[in-house]
Amino acid sequence: MSNAPQSNPFVVFGLPARFDLDASAIERSYLSKLASAHPDVGEVGHAGADAAELNRARAVLLDGEQRAIALLEVLGGPSASQCKDLPDGFLMEMMARRQEIEEQIAEAGEQSRNNWETWACDERTRYTRSVAELFEAFQQMPNPEKLIEIRMLLNAWRYIERLIEQLDPEYDPAQADFQ
Repeated sequence: MSNAPQSNPFVVFGLPARFDLDASAIERSYLSKLASAHPDVGEVGHAGADAAELNRARAVLLDGEQRAIALLEVLGGPSASQCKDLPDGFLMEMMARRQEIEEQIAEAGEQSRNNWETWACDERTRYTRSVAELFEAFQQMPNPEKLIEIRMLLNAWRYIERLIEQLDPEYDPAQADFQ
């Protein structure tokens, strides 16, 4: 097992490089590998690094967005720094939504914030499904353009995740975008 900070989490657990991994399969593999990395079982000085890598790989694979990013990397797709594009019309729609959010929260307060948080979570679900469908299509017929399309959806998904963070009432008011 590699101790590199960004090793392939699918390889770490011996799981197929797929977006649609079952959380219970990830957990079973994690627990199995973690047991073998225990200091009483592994080499002295080596087990701690293995456990840290297992924890990192588990966190990546259990988080849909991070798993998608890792899979895109494994498949040779562009990173966020290589492709900053968004789906057509996305940015204009989000600018209008943000203005609407600000106005409604100013008028209606917490109930409006809760409604917008529900909307944003629904959007996240929509992006998750779209990314899953594109990965499935890529697996059936590899096409580099699909990888770019996945990256664009991941960029939008990140934007939605950030919006969800900002809508959280516990969000740091010193950095809040919505008053």
